[in-house]
Amino acid sequence: MRVYKPIEIAKELGISTSALRHYESWGVVPAPARAANGYRIYTDVHLAYFRCLRTMFPGFGVAVACEALRCIQRADIDAAFWLVNKEQAKLQQEKAAADQTLELLQNLELSPISKKKPKNSMTIGEAAAFAGVTTSAIRHWEKEGLLEPARDPDNGYRLFAPAHIRKILLIRTLRNTVYFLQHMKEIVQAVDRQGIEQAKKLTGDAIRSIHDRNRLQFDGVRRLVELCKLLELM
Repeated sequence: MRVYKPIEIAKELGISTSALRHYESWGVVPAPARAANGYRIYTDVHLAYFRCLRTMFPGFGVAVACEALRCIQRADIDAAFWLVNKEQAKLQQEKAAADQTLELLQNLELSPISKKKPKNSMTIGEAAAFAGVTTSAIRHWEKEGLLEPARDPDNGYRLFAPAHIRKILLIRTLRNTVYFLQHMKEIVQAVDRQGIEQAKKLTGDAIRSIHDRNRLQFDGVRRLVELCKLLELM
């Protein structure tokens, strides 16, 4: 098996030798042997670990990538694969939520995504039942400035028009993904200002970002499989 100096590994991966030492200190690569002068001696196995780690970072993040390689060091290949599978499942859910959001935005001027037709004026209980959310959620969104329902002049009760219901359906979809939670107010406000196209653009950008992450995740899985095969774990 070929041996490498730290500088050779660093040059191969386009990183610094200090980064290699950091990864080693995190316990995500096997400890290398030492030469008589104390210098680290890396092998093809170390290179595969480092390459896998660096490739997994963009798609899975540092924490997941590191934990997966710790599992591999314990020869627990199934734990590593289920860990990355869980992250891919999360991304699939995020993609579904983004697709639903875009579909809703494309039909926002027509009717909400529902087989039912909203009444011209609904109470908070009726609005919650129609949209499949809780009344407490609607009150919270109002508090956050995402909704501004009208008020009955006689009793002060909230009144929700079809436009409010569409917005509630939009928020319900947006809250299903971490990405959209960061941009929910921006998208909802864009809708308020009749900036539907801007809201669509934000959602489209998010979907493209999800596509990119999906490709990056598969690239990371490819390197993980290569590492496992080199270690004869599969």
